[in-house]
Amino acid sequence: MNVLPYKDAAKSRTPTKREEMDKVANCLYRRPQALYRLICFPWAGGGSIHYAQWGKHFNNSIEVYSIRLPGREIRSKEPHAQNLQQLIEEISSTLLPSLKEKPFAFFGHSLGAYLSFATAEYLKRIHGLEPVHLFVSGASAPHSPVRYPIQKRADLPDDKFLEWMASIGGTPSEILANKDILQLFVPVLKADLRLVESIRYEKPPNKLFSCSISSFDGKQDVPHDLEAWNDLTSGEFTTHKLPGGHFYLKEPDNEKFLVAYITKHLETAEVHYL
Repeated sequence: MNVLPYKDAAKSRTPTKREEMDKVANCLYRRPQALYRLICFPWAGGGSIHYAQWGKHFNNSIEVYSIRLPGREIRSKEPHAQNLQQLIEEISSTLLPSLKEKPFAFFGHSLGAYLSFATAEYLKRIHGLEPVHLFVSGASAPHSPVRYPIQKRADLPDDKFLEWMASIGGTPSEILANKDILQLFVPVLKADLRLVESIRYEKPPNKLFSCSISSFDGKQDVPHDLEAWNDLTSGEFTTHKLPGGHFYLKEPDNEKFLVAYITKHLETAEVHYL
């Protein structure tokens, strides 16, 4: 009888729900007694660390999970996501048990805004769940005419692509100057941008959500159609412009504002949750 070596047998076993959760969502500061969960979705090319570190800035009422996409960090050997629907289904099925436990909110910047919206729409349509608040940043609403025609930045030659990366900020100069790091980073970023560029969405005939939506942008970023996010909810809607460019949220003062704003609106949310 052939017996699998221990290592091969370990690889072949089905991951537990906890292991699957830890793979897809990074939580550095666990708060089992928290009243709310904040799920954060990364920008194009982003990992999970930035938002996972947010956990230390929130009080004990909020537990922060940061989504980790395929092709980076502990998922670096997995192929990049090619299909938005498959990605949304993976995120939703993995998070679902935790989202049923207590009220939750989504925060997403740039690509993350669209991922958070698509996940929220899927959860509402398939499972009848919606966040108590949707926080979106650095992106026009998915159906806004401002998005079209969609610029195919993922297809730019590498030299033009690097020029664009430098122009929007957010990438440290030492990375832009290091060819070895760029060889690892650029394919991830381009794969994520192809996801954004594949999104086509028409204005819904009826409001999709009843939760509040807050939209944010950097004052010096290229203009985004924040107001169009209001088309998607019957709940409260607000917009905020903060100092800085596309990655304004990395600035310490802006980060403090976002943490305080999110905390206030979660702790005062009208929750109708079963």
